[in-house]
Amino acid sequence: MNQALLQKLSAVTEEEKRLLAGETQIDRSIYMDGSRDVISGDKLLPSGRIITVRPHTRFVAFPEHSHDYVEMVYMCAGQTRHVVNGTELTLRAGELLMLGQHARQSIAPAGEGDVAVNFIVRPAFFSGTLPFLGEEETPLRRFVVSCLTGENEAGYLLFHVAEILPIQNLIENLVYTLTEQIPNRRGILQSTMGLLFAQLLNHTDALQFESREQNALLSVLRYIEEHYADGSLGEIAARLHYDLPYLSRLIRQGTGRNYTELLQEKRLSQAAWLLRNTRRKVDEISLSVGYENVSYFHRLFAGRFGCSPKKYRDA
Repeated sequence: MNQALLQKLSAVTEEEKRLLAGETQIDRSIYMDGSRDVISGDKLLPSGRIITVRPHTRFVAFPEHSHDYVEMVYMCAGQTRHVVNGTELTLRAGELLMLGQHARQSIAPAGEGDVAVNFIVRPAFFSGTLPFLGEEETPLRRFVVSCLTGENEAGYLLFHVAEILPIQNLIENLVYTLTEQIPNRRGILQSTMGLLFAQLLNHTDALQFESREQNALLSVLRYIEEHYADGSLGEIAARLHYDLPYLSRLIRQGTGRNYTELLQEKRLSQAAWLLRNTRRKVDEISLSVGYENVSYFHRLFAGRFGCSPKKYRDA
């Protein structure tokens, strides 16, 4: 990156000065409304803008959050450590991380030499870049379309492109255009972003991403954890906007078991925990984990643990 631009981005901000002086947490009023853990574009975007860039705040950990906009994180120098949807990622100099509106992210503290910029982008901005992505179904095109439609599919894309000069030049052009007073800025930005996307399409070998299928499978497993007593495959399929037979196949392919088997395993393991850690009656436990028919619960439990619930408790 141009050294003058890097020096400008490396300058310690007023927020960072407060952190260096002893503050230990982010100032939520800068990023969020009330108690919600969603970073607000209204807080960070200048009035009327649909895209901006700001240096990432160093010297403090960002607790888990999501955004109501699309975020693109570019590492200018050093590195930062992120956890996105449960996956640990290290972003190194020259690499680009894209986050959809529903991605869950936390960030470890960055040091003074770890300089990153965050592109804050309203999804509407990408309507001008979509033509650059062609008609072929690719992870990048699927990501952009998901952001535009607001579907709960866009997780993250991580591009390991530090050695690819055209991509580095285009990202630097975006940063420069956003930090300087350039005439016809919006047109330049959309054209530059479109060219960047076109270049990224040529380097899918450098892409690390969370697929829609992985997201769906994780959502199913989380759903079972939270709704084992009363959930249904039909309900989670409707939530994810998936065809039920397709989701059933996806679960089988991803776990080796079907939904009913996963649900049963969770219910019985929860029942076993309750038997060992509470004095609740067996029929109460059966009902609490989702089995109204106590005799059926007894048969399933014995098949899983090799003994009756009473013997399991007394063992």
